[in-house]
Amino acid sequence: MSLKTFGKKPAGKRLQKIYQSPNYKEGSFKNLSHTVMMTGDGSMVKTMIEFLNKPKNTTPDKKLPSVVTDLKNIKSENPTLVWFGHSSYFIKIEGKTILVDPVFSGSAAPFGLGVKSFDGSDVYKVEVFPEIDLLILTHDHYDHLDLDTIIKLKPKVKQIVTSLGVGSHLSYWGFNEEIVHELDWWETADPLKGFSITAAPARHFSGRGIKRAQTLWSSFVLQAGNWKIYIGADSGYDTHFKQIGEKFGPFDLAILESGQYNLKWAAIHMMPEQTVQAAVDLKANVLLPVHWGKFTLALHAWDEPIERVLKEAEKLAVKVTTPLIGEPIVLQESYPDKKWWRI
Repeated sequence: MSLKTFGKKPAGKRLQKIYQSPNYKEGSFKNLSHTVMMTGDGSMVKTMIEFLNKPKNTTPDKKLPSVVTDLKNIKSENPTLVWFGHSSYFIKIEGKTILVDPVFSGSAAPFGLGVKSFDGSDVYKVEVFPEIDLLILTHDHYDHLDLDTIIKLKPKVKQIVTSLGVGSHLSYWGFNEEIVHELDWWETADPLKGFSITAAPARHFSGRGIKRAQTLWSSFVLQAGNWKIYIGADSGYDTHFKQIGEKFGPFDLAILESGQYNLKWAAIHMMPEQTVQAAVDLKANVLLPVHWGKFTLALHAWDEPIERVLKEAEKLAVKVTTPLIGEPIVLQESYPDKKWWRI
């Protein structure tokens, strides 16, 4: 299992499809805009030194509060979403169950050796989940695609939608290729009757080993019945949000990353203020800020992202929902807004 955690690079027919992608150039996938990993005076060496001496406030000093929702007995007929911290969440919509980027192993690093989850953030385990009609995997980074979790989920998962190339890992881990739908940007799949899933651009990168960008990274547009939800992946701010908003908006809900940012990698992760602007660009009725509240992957205070989001949202008149881990959001019914992180 320790060796399997790295997954497997695309090969064969999958690699031939990748070669044909307009987003694959000069041996790797590219963002729409020129994107560098480290911006300003950033360097990997400086960053490693800073992480070895990171501030104490990057981790909560108390156990996080949470709510345990019975995921097998959600009653509302309106779409219901349950956030598990960071970028993992469950959606019950039009009678179907969807799970996005599940990480329930307690770690967001290979071998479980580092990046431990915050105390109180791991109240859900795979065993409590119902069957999953659709698993959505945005990209292959460890804080979004966790081997331990996905192996345990395998018997429950009926269909998978993911970014082009990520199916290579899934096949290596024993998943039936017939249930895996790999999408390039702007491609659409309909793995469930009455549902449409479209892969859309994000500004980021991928990779589980040394060589980056051999698989694609995507956000996704989920359409079911009269509902539209934007499933945002890791992404720096760019013009793609406006493009997606013009093509698919307005959205009932936009789920957007808001944490793990730094001016040293400002091209591949948004600042919280940009998260709010992205929600405006997408024409979102409500913003759910994610990618915070579970792991320390940056040097800011653990609760700084949500405070900055709320401050900017007030300026731009954007409605934000801030559920506890495990607390349901019910579209057009209930948008939790307690400031629970001020514990």
